[in-house]
Amino acid sequence: MKSLCIFLGANPGNDEKYAKAARDMGRELAKRNITTIYGGSDMGLMGILAESALEAGGKVIGVIPESLAQKKVAHPMLTQLHVTESMHERKALMAELSDGFIAMPGGIGTMDEIFEIFTWAQLGFHSKPCGLLNVDGYYDTLLKFLSSVVNEGFLKSVHKDMLLTADSPAKIIDSFAGYEAPVVSKWVEKAKVETSKHQ
Repeated sequence: MKSLCIFLGANPGNDEKYAKAARDMGRELAKRNITTIYGGSDMGLMGILAESALEAGGKVIGVIPESLAQKKVAHPMLTQLHVTESMHERKALMAELSDGFIAMPGGIGTMDEIFEIFTWAQLGFHSKPCGLLNVDGYYDTLLKFLSSVVNEGFLKSVHKDMLLTADSPAKIIDSFAGYEAPVVSKWVEKAKVETSKHQ
């Protein structure tokens, strides 16, 4: 695995544990000679991640849309910075550059990013691993929601399990080793649906 995309907050959060996790992730990626792919900002956890990876001798590639670059939030010291015309192009390029995807604590933007790439995996558009770095239970409620979605019949358990989870950078990266995406259709067979209608 040569590169990993990290989705995380442009805010630091209300607890130092989130900044620590970002620093630990940057250092872990650098130690393993894995290039960090991220959203290109110098704000919040994003900036902490980039700076810790760079300080540890790692490579960091940022991808940021022009609209945000104009607001002077792009990190000025990255190994490489790509400026895209739109958010859609940003996501597509991050997906292309990365061998896997990890969501750390973040807000709505982080949720949007990990769920879109997770959806692409579910649909078979890519076979790269996706995961959550569950810092001190940050994603516990989200994981309970996904279990509820499975119970209600809107998500297959095998697809839910594609979203790997761990509580440390080393563990989540280790869990990506040897990952093989399941070959299972997202959709319930039409025959089963039709049968259930008449029961």
